[in-house]
Amino acid sequence: MSAADSASARGWPAYRAIWRWHFYAGLFCIPFVLWLATSGAIYLFKPQIEAWIDRPFDSLAIIGAPASARAQVDAATAALPGSRLLAYELPPGPQSAVRVLLKYAGEDYRVYVHPRSLQILKLVREDSRPMRVISQLHGNLLIGDRGSFLVELAASWAIVMIVSGLFLWWPRGASGLGGVLYPRLGGGRRFWRDLHGVVGFWVSAFALFLLLSGLPWTKFWGGNLKAARQFGNDVVLRQDWPGGGNAAAAGEHDHGPHPDAAPEGSGGDALDRVIASVAALHLAPPVLIAPPSRGALSWTARSDAQNRPLRVTLSIDGASGAILQRQDFSQRALLDRIIGTGVAAHEGQLFGWLNQLLGLLTALGLITLCVSALAMWWKRRPAAVLGAPPPAAAAHLAWSFTAVLCALGLLLPMLGLSLIAVLAIERLLLRRLPRARRFLGLQGPA
Repeated sequence: MSAADSASARGWPAYRAIWRWHFYAGLFCIPFVLWLATSGAIYLFKPQIEAWIDRPFDSLAIIGAPASARAQVDAATAALPGSRLLAYELPPGPQSAVRVLLKYAGEDYRVYVHPRSLQILKLVREDSRPMRVISQLHGNLLIGDRGSFLVELAASWAIVMIVSGLFLWWPRGASGLGGVLYPRLGGGRRFWRDLHGVVGFWVSAFALFLLLSGLPWTKFWGGNLKAARQFGNDVVLRQDWPGGGNAAAAGEHDHGPHPDAAPEGSGGDALDRVIASVAALHLAPPVLIAPPSRGALSWTARSDAQNRPLRVTLSIDGASGAILQRQDFSQRALLDRIIGTGVAAHEGQLFGWLNQLLGLLTALGLITLCVSALAMWWKRRPAAVLGAPPPAAAAHLAWSFTAVLCALGLLLPMLGLSLIAVLAIERLLLRRLPRARRFLGLQGPA
């Protein structure tokens, strides 16, 4: 018995069986991995890109004292008659335009107002902002819940692809580090195989982290997490990360406006008083100030920094400007802190430029894996068939492997459901279609 197939004697899948699952998982995942790696790499640099886009509005010639915040908001709402204030964003600098977030005709709008002349410099729908579009492309392919399900399914199978790839990479009788820690040069199929295995080894830990930390965004997994988090609580718990497939939900991502915001009712000077109190704290930008929500009396201010451990939420009395309550990141529930830290790292904002660099290198590594996989497949593919590795001899699986597989299916429900569907389709349909069976490289009917 060969070393490659010795796993089958223990009741675990043989090397060739793992290779086949790696091949089929890659076949499904590669288009999604290319898409997610590219869009994710762009989103890593959201702060720099948005600063570049907004540069004309952050270098204004402002001479004299600015108008009151109330007047600035009135100028913004006059540009969209019938709109209502969602949030006022503190200007990032002394020469910056004021950003006012409004609700108008069921949509969120961002209005750039000159702080002294009250001229409307720009008016844009929040969902049409470039980085919001990239976020939606990354999270749900711009097709809503269906896209979120597809992304979650692809992420689940990508985890299988990476874990099985590590098993295939594991050196068996290697005589050196060539092909293990660095690719051997010379071109040909060996180079592509080395490149694929070596890059997969180096990026595997980072890729697995990105896949796992991205699950709270998804519709199914993230929705179930949200339900579990809410279980046993009579008060609705507001989460500080995007969830349920809505990658840019108001108040959950892209520093969106305060939910359920209502027109202010605390007097025309309340906003100015609140701004004075909040500005003195020098919170991490962007800082949003929202009027009292329905049924509440106090104003809300919060830092919506992408580096979530820097976030702070304040409750403020509009009549006096006094801070009634403050919640720092460290005061949140343990689960919220774990997920928030993971989201910040996922977005490349937890520890500065190094976080962005690691994210970019991981994305480039994943793209390299996809390209090298396609190159290897192209060089070895037989004519008129898909080119899947040949099937291994059937063997009874150990209970330990079955338990691991079931646990993985429970932790990643979309993986478990799709695995059942794939096995059912293979056994009940594809094996009885000779042409499809030959093309896909499946075993014949038992």
